[in-house]
Amino acid sequence: MSPLDFLTDLLNPDLAFLPKALVVAVMSSIICGVVGCYVVLRGMAFIGDAVSHAVFPGLAVAFVVGGNLVVGGMIAGVLTAVLVAVLAQFRRLREDSVIGILFVAAFALGVVIISAAPGYAGSLEQFLFGSITGIPDSDLITVAVMGLVVLGAVFLLHKELVAVSLDREMARALGVRVLALDVVLYVLVALAVVVAVQTIGNILVLALLVAPAATARLVTDRLARMMLLAPVIGGVGAVVGLYLSWSFDTPTGGTIVLVLTAVFLVVWLAAPRHGVLARRMRRAGADGDHRSASAPTPHLAAAE
Repeated sequence: MSPLDFLTDLLNPDLAFLPKALVVAVMSSIICGVVGCYVVLRGMAFIGDAVSHAVFPGLAVAFVVGGNLVVGGMIAGVLTAVLVAVLAQFRRLREDSVIGILFVAAFALGVVIISAAPGYAGSLEQFLFGSITGIPDSDLITVAVMGLVVLGAVFLLHKELVAVSLDREMARALGVRVLALDVVLYVLVALAVVVAVQTIGNILVLALLVAPAATARLVTDRLARMMLLAPVIGGVGAVVGLYLSWSFDTPTGGTIVLVLTAVFLVVWLAAPRHGVLARRMRRAGADGDHRSASAPTPHLAAAE
């Protein structure tokens, strides 16, 4: 399928779910791209994976009672994120231990809840791998509102979140309320994950949260540019992934993740400053300069 054919299908009234899927995919990518920058800076990629497990019981309850999936997942994710942030302050246990216990328990609770619903296997697959083409209009509005809330919080608390992400102890010494910002960051991750779960599912959501931000990190050393690049990379990856998925009849979530992974690998190899090839070229040039400096110059050798 050519891009023109894809555009024609987007404008086809009989395929109204397709532009809606595109909008949700792009919004999810923008939200996850921005929040993912803090996740990458803080080295807490496991949080995204853990939160995706935490939102599962909320999704399951909403599905069983016929409620809004986004709202159900948001409530479960936020409650679990706050609980983890509070428990992690007690240094007897490491943060990853608390997360490992609570989030896996939350996921297990979700499996138990949804197993009681009719069509258990199909609904479980929908949650695990996403169902972007079946998103109702109400969820589209909810995602848009949540996106504005997340981006607004990031705009208001950007400096504080960066301070905590880069050096928690220094931030605490400067009087920054680390616990409160931990809670805010976990909640933002939870909201981003809830938005993305419908796009690519629980299993693959970590890629949408981390891959664009990690790719942007390889391209620039400036945080402002990184936070602009990450949503762009995620959004473009979502559009290309949806196009390829529609063209070749492949799972949408998996295709988007493969596109983002391919972009990351290309940048990892060919980034002008931090790519593997650039580093090897600089190393080879430095070795050559060192050998030249250590060898006697021709005219000095002649003078001797």
